[in-house]
Amino acid sequence: MTKTIVAAALGECVHVAGVMNFLRLAEATGWRTVFLGPAVPAARVLERARAEQADMVAVSYRLTPENGERLLGEFAEAMDDLNSAGVRFAFGGTPAVAARARALGFFDAVFDGSQPVEAITAYLRGERYEEASEEDYPSGVIDRIRWRAPYPILRHHFGLPDLAATEAGIAQIAEARALDVISLGTDQDAQENYFHPERQDPGRRGAGGVPIRRTEDYAALYAASRRGNYPLMRSYSGTDDLLRLAEEQLNAIRNAWCAVSLFWFNQMDGRGPWGLRESIEQHQQLMAWHGARRVPVESNEAHHWGLRDAPDVIFCVSSYLAAYNARAAGVRDYIVPLMFNSPPNLAESMDLARMLATLDMVETLQGPDFSIWRQTRTGLLSYPQDLDAARAHLVASVYLQMALRPHIVHVVGYCEAQHAASADEVIESCRLASRAIENALHGQPDLTADAAVARRRAELAREASVTLEAIRALSGPGVKDAFTDPETLSLAVTSGILDAPHLRNNPFGRGEIVSGEDSRGAWVALDPRKGTPIGEAERLARLPLNRSKEGRS
Repeated sequence: MTKTIVAAALGECVHVAGVMNFLRLAEATGWRTVFLGPAVPAARVLERARAEQADMVAVSYRLTPENGERLLGEFAEAMDDLNSAGVRFAFGGTPAVAARARALGFFDAVFDGSQPVEAITAYLRGERYEEASEEDYPSGVIDRIRWRAPYPILRHHFGLPDLAATEAGIAQIAEARALDVISLGTDQDAQENYFHPERQDPGRRGAGGVPIRRTEDYAALYAASRRGNYPLMRSYSGTDDLLRLAEEQLNAIRNAWCAVSLFWFNQMDGRGPWGLRESIEQHQQLMAWHGARRVPVESNEAHHWGLRDAPDVIFCVSSYLAAYNARAAGVRDYIVPLMFNSPPNLAESMDLARMLATLDMVETLQGPDFSIWRQTRTGLLSYPQDLDAARAHLVASVYLQMALRPHIVHVVGYCEAQHAASADEVIESCRLASRAIENALHGQPDLTADAAVARRRAELAREASVTLEAIRALSGPGVKDAFTDPETLSLAVTSGILDAPHLRNNPFGRGEIVSGEDSRGAWVALDPRKGTPIGEAERLARLPLNRSKEGRS
């Protein structure tokens, strides 16, 4: 049975923004709400509460504390019968008035603006936020997404060069209840040489993240997170011994989901020992391993092309191929990552169009056994050095991302242009992002309806179909599915169909493509001689589509 809240601003108070925000959260958690408006006498609140058979009465007052204390005392006396009948009472106001409200001892909950959204929604669900135990928080990412709706869950990377400092930082982040998922950022030896101490280099210990070397290290970091809001934990995947490390992480930290590439984290980008073709097979096996265990999978494929200045169409195509392979591998829940601001000077309207086109393609794969979950993030290379400007960039970027109604917002610390985020900076970045999310959910205009965005969105869909057809045409006789065939996928890179300027002099990629910003701010392929934009059909027609580089894969 649906419960009812009757709410109003009391007495002479006309400030209703806080009440309205409370009611929006109530509606999102299943309550029926009745708003009486500003400056409402206690007698009218009582009358409507009885008429509506209210289960809760919520009132606010934001004027002087002395007047508020008198008014709230009178209100409590008037509501004595309802209180005795089990109706709950909540108050919201300025910190000074809230202190007087708490002192009355009448209100079941008092909010002064300092409480996070989680505290309010927990109260509305009948939970005690401060007394919550691990059992009160969903232990799986999909359940957590549903539990937090309409708010997306927040994720942030964290991993300092020192193990003890990382452990202390994780405890601090969990206690702050700033996010829902802590992504362990491990150093390169933890990713590539975890099971090979003889290959580890003491001189680079902690380079790029936390130096995890034993099961006990994982266990200690996970134990540090078992407090506060009990955030989920996940870690970088390995670049060698992929399945063995996956099992270690699933057992040690209950790895919330697997992040895996399709074309990267190998010899092509210098982050793993495998060649291109072999690593594609390894990554497909890693997807299948997690799929068999019903563990969600994310493929951080597209933004690795974007970070290397590949045109928008290759961003879209690579994202589709990654999702396609996840579905083919038996993955049931697929997290599609959408990194904005890559390249950094991409126009916001064109960035949004690129993401919408990507989702249009990926979401065609959805079905009863394959669900898509949207995850957005700010571009790692887009932050300015000035920290005040970086904070503003984080907020603006997250606000734009909310046009996609993401299920997960991957917060990237505002300080990343200078250094890896400390625990304090992770907490601050998440709170900045949370504010942008709250603003967006409070009536953000439909940015996806912009005409220029719609035109570019449709254009990318057409261009991507040309690229995908070119990849399909590479497959040899007897290949059942070109988009999952490691040989065909490898050849898509070595032939130059999938290419990026940063792959110049690469042992696998050609690096011959030229890209840049067009007059709209979109990131497109350019004619190497003229510097003018060219479409995919023209670009691909110029490629020597043969197997001349096959032996290098």
